[in-house]
Amino acid sequence: MKTPPILVLAGPTAVGKGTVVRRLRELYPQIVVSVSATTRRPRPGEVDGADYFFVSDEQFDTLISSDALLEWATVHGRDRYGTPREWVEAQVRAGHPVILEIDLDGARQVRETLPSAVFVFLLPPSWEELVKRLTGRGTESVDERQRRLETAKVELAAASEFDHCVINDNVDNAVQKLASLLGLD
Repeated sequence: MKTPPILVLAGPTAVGKGTVVRRLRELYPQIVVSVSATTRRPRPGEVDGADYFFVSDEQFDTLISSDALLEWATVHGRDRYGTPREWVEAQVRAGHPVILEIDLDGARQVRETLPSAVFVFLLPPSWEELVKRLTGRGTESVDERQRRLETAKVELAAASEFDHCVINDNVDNAVQKLASLLGLD
């Protein structure tokens, strides 16, 4: 039996990573999306082990020192997030393809810790469309949108670091390409 793949999916803000992954999971429920460990407190309605693995700072330090994370980062200068290696490996052993939906820095770390993964960068059809999508969400202030767009320029410049680039011009087309890369077509 062939080992299910681990697919690392990254891309700039507003490119549609979450939308594409949700649709992919609707069509292929055997796919699992990695669950991150975090030091932040749970928000109302979040479930430990489903939304995140909520851990203390000391527990997170142990995860780092024992090489138990495929990648990790400090977010907003305060809370830490990381992808637990054992959880991902257990999903693969159980026969599930796994998607790690992470940022560029996380993808670079996973490239070092798990080079056998399939690395995919999700691209917008154009810069103008990315700006339109981000603005259309209406969830960020003008300053926050500008910051995210500056970050997006850096991320887009790194697309060549990935094994595959998929253009999200249409959700179903992007899903079909990802399914093919996961061997599910």
